[in-house]
Amino acid sequence: MNFKTRSYKSELMDNLNLASEDLKKNLDELEFINTTLGGYKVLTSALDILYKENKIGNSMNIEENEIAKTVTLADIGSGGGDTLRQIAKWFDKKNIKTKLTGIDANDFMISYAQNKSKEFPQISYEKLNVFNIDSRNENRYDWAAMSLFCHHFTDEELISIFKNIYKITSNGFIINDLHRNPIAYYSIYFLTRIFNGSYLVKNDAPLSVLRGFRKQELTNLLGKAGIKNYRIKWHWAFRFQVIVEK
Repeated sequence: MNFKTRSYKSELMDNLNLASEDLKKNLDELEFINTTLGGYKVLTSALDILYKENKIGNSMNIEENEIAKTVTLADIGSGGGDTLRQIAKWFDKKNIKTKLTGIDANDFMISYAQNKSKEFPQISYEKLNVFNIDSRNENRYDWAAMSLFCHHFTDEELISIFKNIYKITSNGFIINDLHRNPIAYYSIYFLTRIFNGSYLVKNDAPLSVLRGFRKQELTNLLGKAGIKNYRIKWHWAFRFQVIVEK
């Protein structure tokens, strides 16, 4: 098994026409894995950092005669919407008004996410391929998030994606993605078999680790995208948190 370089082998979930009960089961499994292994904490702790630094939620200290600002955030590659729902809960706890948009290219994903997000009126979903996001529409969102999204793309594609997402946000974006590591690979390989996961998660979960990153690779990609103001931190379980600011 090669852990020195990123794998570009396609995951089964990369098929934008994939729509079945197996995919529904896979989305449920991914939510379970992220909940069990603390995967959402990577993103919400980034929000905690920005909140403490007064870069999110500044409007909480405004004068009474001012209107509280609504924070806009796009979740790029929102999948089943589980990450966006966790983001919504975080903002609700802080009493911050939000308008959250999930962006995904798969019709089934959008329908599934909408159904699971009915109790979150601040969340909406838009079917859109990431490569069709109009980067000329600058500062459309305050922030963007990409959670377990980046490893689905080649380095060259990611450079283009980073440039576009940087342009459409006024403040920056957050990345939560996988650390390519043998322990992470074999752990998720056996975990998905012990719990008799779907054929999708058995194939894609270990493969996603092989498509993951080393810290220097993320640094190089951000540099090639012209992004200079960022911080990278390793989190359990084998995740990288990247906070990009303007």
